[in-house]
This record gives sequence, C-alpha cells and structure tokens, in this order.
Amino acid sequence: MSFPLWKRNLYVCWFGAFATAAGMSQIVPFLPLFIEQLGVHNTSDIERWAGLIFGATFLVSAIVSPIWGSLADKYGRKPMLIRAGLGMSLVVLSMAFVQNVYELFALRLIMGLVSGFIPASIILVATQTPRSHSGWALGMLSTGGIGGSLVGPLIGGFLSQFMGMRMVFIDTSILLFCAFLASLFFIKEKFVRTEKKMPSFREVWKIVPSPGMFVAMFITTFMVQLANMSIEPIITVYVKILMPSSRNLEMISGIVVSAAGLASVISAPLLGKLSDRIGPRRVLLSALIFIGFIFIPQAFVSSPWQLMGLRFLMGLAIAGILPSINTIVKKMAPPAITGQLFGYNQSAQFLGTLGGALLGGHMAAQFGMKYVFFSTSALLFLNAGWVVVSAHLAKKGKRVEARFR
Repeated sequence: MSFPLWKRNLYVCWFGAFATAAGMSQIVPFLPLFIEQLGVHNTSDIERWAGLIFGATFLVSAIVSPIWGSLADKYGRKPMLIRAGLGMSLVVLSMAFVQNVYELFALRLIMGLVSGFIPASIILVATQTPRSHSGWALGMLSTGGIGGSLVGPLIGGFLSQFMGMRMVFIDTSILLFCAFLASLFFIKEKFVRTEKKMPSFREVWKIVPSPGMFVAMFITTFMVQLANMSIEPIITVYVKILMPSSRNLEMISGIVVSAAGLASVISAPLLGKLSDRIGPRRVLLSALIFIGFIFIPQAFVSSPWQLMGLRFLMGLAIAGILPSINTIVKKMAPPAITGQLFGYNQSAQFLGTLGGALLGGHMAAQFGMKYVFFSTSALLFLNAGWVVVSAHLAKKGKRVEARFR
C-alpha cells in the first residue's frame, strides 16, 4: 500500500515526535533526584536548582523558535528536523557525564538553543498536508508527542531505579538519535530554496492578513499551556490532601496525571477530523469553554478518582485546542512566512509552559489550591471571548477591505 508523500512524512514525524517526547519526559520528573546526586543536598536548594534547570530550556527555546521558523522558510523544513534531532541527541548524551549542577544548567541552556524537533514536525506537516486534511493530520501528529510523554516517565522510572540516572540520559539520547535518523532517511521534501531576505518581525505583521487573529491564536496557545502547566506541579500535593493516609501516593498521582494524556490520545484524531468538517475555530471555542467549566468542579472533588475522571474529560477537549490553533495558523499564513509564524506560536507555548510551572505553585502557596482551578477557569473563559471578538473583527476587516478594492 503506497501513501501520498504528505501522509508518509506525517507517519515519520509521528514516530520522531513520539521518540522525542518519550525521551525528554524521562528526564524532567527525575531532575531533582539527579541534582541531589550532583552534590546539592539542601531541600530548598534542590527545588531552586530544579526550577532553574527546568525553566532554562523553555526560556531559551521561546527566544530562538521564531529564528528556527524563519530558517525553515528559507532552507526547508527537513534540515530543521535533522538539526534538532542530532543536536538534542548530542546535548543529552553530554548530560550523562556532567560532574556538577552548573554543567547541567549550562547544557540545559544549550538544549533550548538546539531543540525544536516537534515544532519543526508541526511546520512540515502543516505546510505539506492538503487543507482538507490538515486538522486530522495535526491532530494525529499531536498523539505522537502525547503518547511519548505518557510512556517516557515509566521508562525513566525503571531505568533510574535499576540502572541509575545517568542511563536515563543515555537512553534519551538514543531515542533522539532515532528521530534524527528517521528524518534523515525517510522524510522527503520538495523545497525550493529562496535567496530573498527573510522579513523582520515588524515586516511580518504588515504581510499577514488579520494580525489580530494571529495574536489571538498565539495568546490562546500561551493561555492553554499556562492553564495545563499551572496544575501539573501541584497534582501530587492535591492527591495527598485528598488521600492523606494512602501508601500509594506516587502511583495514584501518576494515574491522575496520565488520565488527561490518555484521553487526548483517544480524541485528538477524532477532533482533527471534526475540525476539517465544521472548521477549526468552532472546535477551538467549544474546547476552551468546555475545559473552562471542567476546571471548576476539580476544586471541589473529595477523592483522587473524581479528580481523575474530570481530568480525563478535560483531556478529551484539550486534544482539540493546539491542533485547531495550528490549523488556523496554517490556513491564514502566507506561504513565505509560515515557518516564522509557527515559530512565534511555539514561543508562546514554551512561555506558557514556563509561566504555568511557576504560577501554579506560587498561587497554591499564597491563596490555596482551589484558587488555581478558579483562576485558570476564568482565564480560559476570557480567552474564548477574545477569540470570538478577534474572529468578528477579522471578518469585519475583510469586508471593509473588499469594499475599497
């Protein structure tokens, strides 16, 4: 059975996204343990270094993502996949041999500089897929990253317990190298290199149609990631409050955390197909409103299993958000700057990840756990309203523009 080029590349990118997410999610949960092995023993110092080392990669990635997106527009999407896969593999391999926390921090900074395999995959799939299938393709691609992030912590936990933390970095490096090899040998791209100078940030916003709609999409990406990550760091603490005498806190917390990811794997392709049929904006708005409502009862649950059920429902809807945003960006973006615009969107996602991880813990400590859910819900409702207003203004702008042609 022969696949069209775009579908074959989609499956290769899916494998690469799965391998990348599985590898990277092996590392993050066990960073505090590795920091302790490197000679930091005070609990507050471990937490401080864990925050710095975790955030360093995302902060640098947010800065450089538009640059890599611009280079993808100029030199092609495949070179960006190869660069990210090989670069990340070498940097993670180097982490296995660090001798102190300063070396680890420096390598995490470099990691942010060279990373970007999954964002490059999104750009490749978005630009190659026919418009009629873009929602399904981007939804399918997202299941690779989500699936990898579910499997990764299990592999990482097993390796760290029986073979040591340094083996986790070596295994992650191997997975990233597999993503590099898959991109090098199996991705096919018909790309005509341009010698034109790439537009600056200011010039980009003169080229794009409906800049307000693009800004709305980028902020929605930021807000959704902020909402998701504001809860992730405190789930274990919340489960402990709900079940203080449990001896299986880690296992129950893992199940609660994984519930949303499992639901997203199930629903992402289905919501992608739905967005192809009824339009990505409708799916996006419905998902934002649904998740906004689902966050509220999470503040009133009396058992971890109720929380798990609500997070499963939330995961069903979350799966439709980022693919819908990517589909909207793809359909509205001029071909010459598609990669650059996706780069801005990825920057918003990285900043949301960083901001959410910091915000959730501080808000829970300052005001209480319930207010994290309430504030997140309110932000999602406001975001949904802004998307509606932005879409209305974009349509109104097009009508005015057509009247003067």
